[in-house]
Amino acid sequence: MRIEGLAIICAVRGHGEHGAVVRALTPDNGLLAGYVRGGRSRRLRPVLMPGNLVHAEYRARTAEQLAGLTVELTHSRAPLFAEPLPAAAIDWACGLTATALAEGLAHPRLFVALDGVLGAVEAAPSARGWAASLARYELLLLAELGFGLDLRRCAVTGAEDDLAYVSPRSGKAVGRAAGGGHVDRLFRLPPFLRDGGAAGWDEVFDALAITGHFLARDILVDRKADILAARARLIHRLRRAAE
Repeated sequence: MRIEGLAIICAVRGHGEHGAVVRALTPDNGLLAGYVRGGRSRRLRPVLMPGNLVHAEYRARTAEQLAGLTVELTHSRAPLFAEPLPAAAIDWACGLTATALAEGLAHPRLFVALDGVLGAVEAAPSARGWAASLARYELLLLAELGFGLDLRRCAVTGAEDDLAYVSPRSGKAVGRAAGGGHVDRLFRLPPFLRDGGAAGWDEVFDALAITGHFLARDILVDRKADILAARARLIHRLRRAAE
């Protein structure tokens, strides 16, 4: 087995005295794990950081064997780890990807979207410039794994206009009138999550509440504690930034 091309570093775990097992997202082969010899060395530690874009080459004698991996840095996002909020965003986005995806299944849209989110974190002068794209990435990941939300029509009436809520049970949109007396049991649906466009802080937090609920319920069921703690740290820092 030999696979070569661009990859986004998503997770790194020390292995043995000097090596590291790296999980990276590739555009055509999905999430792949590989062993990097000397991965904990001073030379490679700055390369093997979540969010970095690398040229990766995987080699293995059989499909069942953990591949040997060599990497060459293409674009570094390591400087972002000097700032707590960008660092938290990268940790969560890459950690979620590494935790949620099965290895070897192609998700080209997720590769493009993750690279876009990381690029937005890097380029935006404030968190408000990228927080909405992070929520949309979570929504896309849910859809890619078969848990997509239906935000196009009301679950009660079938109408496609004046959609204001999301059911936490079905993941379907609910119209303003149909929500009636059940508003306290529904999520508020921010328009950008369905239609794109700009979002204020209240809308961002509404969106993250929706995606966080379904990620915890449907994707991270047996792997909640560590990865959701990273998300909680990110949300806390986003709320402080919004004050």
